[in-house]
Amino acid sequence: MTDHFFHSSDNPLPDNGVGGYFSARDGKQLRYARFSPTARPAKGTVIVLQGRNETIEKYFETIADLSARGLGTAIFDLRGQGASDRLIRNQNYGYVKSFHDYADDLGTFFKQIVLPDCRGPYYILAHSTGALIALLAAPQLVNRIERMVLLTPFLGIPDERYSIKTIQRMATALQLAGLGRICITRRHKKDFETNLLTSDPLRFHRNSQIHDDHPHLRLKGPTVRWLKQACKAILKISDPNFMARMHIPTLIVAAGADQIVSTRAIVHFSRHLRLSSLLTIDGARHELLQEADFYREQFLAAFDAFVPGSEECHDNLAA
Repeated sequence: MTDHFFHSSDNPLPDNGVGGYFSARDGKQLRYARFSPTARPAKGTVIVLQGRNETIEKYFETIADLSARGLGTAIFDLRGQGASDRLIRNQNYGYVKSFHDYADDLGTFFKQIVLPDCRGPYYILAHSTGALIALLAAPQLVNRIERMVLLTPFLGIPDERYSIKTIQRMATALQLAGLGRICITRRHKKDFETNLLTSDPLRFHRNSQIHDDHPHLRLKGPTVRWLKQACKAILKISDPNFMARMHIPTLIVAAGADQIVSTRAIVHFSRHLRLSSLLTIDGARHELLQEADFYREQFLAAFDAFVPGSEECHDNLAA
C-alpha cells in the first residue's frame, strides 16, 4: 500500500488500505485505493470522486471519517491527473477528450474493483468536477448506487456575464483554431491569504505540502479542450430528458461563499432534479471537505442524516 501513496505525520495514511492500478477501457492506467472500515458493523462503501487537480492523498482525512462510521471507501485518481496516466505531451495541463471518458472510468472502476472487493450497499460522495461526472454517469448507476452526495458540483462559473453555452462556443472556436491543448491559466496560487478554496489554514497548507513534496501529482490549469468538454457535459445533464433518467436519491451541498463554481447554477439545477434535496452551508468556501471544522461538521451532520446507517457513528469523527 505505501508503495503507491504519499503520506506524512500531518496527513497519515488511513488504516486497512489496499491500492494499485486498474486498466481503463482504452488501456490507460488509473491509480486507485480501497479502505475497509475500522468501526463495526460495516455499513457499505462510499465511492469518492475527486475534483479537478486532486489526488487520493487529499482525501485521507475524509476516508478516516467514513471509516469511523463503518463505511469503507473506494477512490481513484481521474485520468490525466494525480498518479494516473496523463493524456497529452505537456503532462502539467488538465486535459480530457470527453467527460464520457471519466464516466466510463467510473463504470470500469465499479466493475473491476468495487463490486468484487468492496462491501455493499454503495454510495457516491463527489466534489466539484467529480460531482459533474457522477451526474453524467447517474442513468447507468441506477440499481447500483443507493444514494449520492454531491458537494459544490461544477455546473457553472460565478461570473454570470458568460453562460455555459457562450463559454462552450468560445472554447470551440479556439479548438478549431488549433488551440485545444493550450492551458487557460498557468498561475498557481500558493498563498493562503489569496486562496478561494478553504478558510482553514492547516488544511490548506497540508494540501499544498502534498504538491510541494510530490510535484508530479500536480496540475496547472485546464486546457481549452477540457473546458469545452466540461461545458458539453453540463449542458447534457441539464437537459430535462436526461434529468428524467436520474433516479438516485441525491443530496446536493452548496457553499455559500463559493467563488469557484456558481452556487446560483447549483440551486437552479437542484430545483429541477427529481429525488434531490439541497443544503447550502452559509459562509463556506468551495472545498467543503477541506474547510474549517465549523463548516465541515455541518456537512458531516447532513451526510449522517442522509446516508442510511451512518448516524450511529456521528460522534466518532476522525480528529
